[in-house]
Amino acid sequence: MSSAGLAKRCIILLCGLFLMGLGISLVVRSTLGTSPISSVPYVLSLAFPLTFGEFTFLITLIFFIAEIAIIGKDFPRPQYFQILIALLLGTFVDVGMFLSAGVQPGIYPEQIAIVFLGSAVLALGIFLQITANVILNPGEGLVRAIAEKTHKRFGIIKVMFDTSLVAGAAVISFAAFGTIEGLREGTVISAVLVGYIILGFALCYTRYDLGRFLSD
Repeated sequence: MSSAGLAKRCIILLCGLFLMGLGISLVVRSTLGTSPISSVPYVLSLAFPLTFGEFTFLITLIFFIAEIAIIGKDFPRPQYFQILIALLLGTFVDVGMFLSAGVQPGIYPEQIAIVFLGSAVLALGIFLQITANVILNPGEGLVRAIAEKTHKRFGIIKVMFDTSLVAGAAVISFAAFGTIEGLREGTVISAVLVGYIILGFALCYTRYDLGRFLSD
């Protein structure tokens, strides 16, 4: 890969991380819950004096450590840059929360619309990261490592992984508040929508040959 090609991919990766952080923040601003991947850090941010983005970084770092533990000595050295991805994602979540501070839906249809918008932005961010194909997001890297280790399909492990995160967030919330905070219908809507929207982006990417912009 040429330097110009790598530079383009890195820019796309950065754009994807920014959009992922913004999308996560928009779903939260709907006040109908948060996306599954951000459920644990969001609930922790409600219970402890660290920001949503700071907890996102810490949880993502745990994913990275778990990924290394599963893969062991065969862990690709370039993927150590996933630590940087974790830091950037955490930063962009806090930036997204700042930029979306004015988003305050007053009625339920507006809340649902914000969930849809946030899910679409989140899906675009994830799609751009996948398209860049430079460094894995630690969350996706962990899912892939588990799938390869257990010889199960990535999609099946992804569903189990997201479900476990939501369940963990529910346990943390109940322990901290005696009730469920940060998990509502928006969490379910986002979980369902994001995958289908990514599929739509992938179809457009293939149909209109958008990959030519990444060619060296």
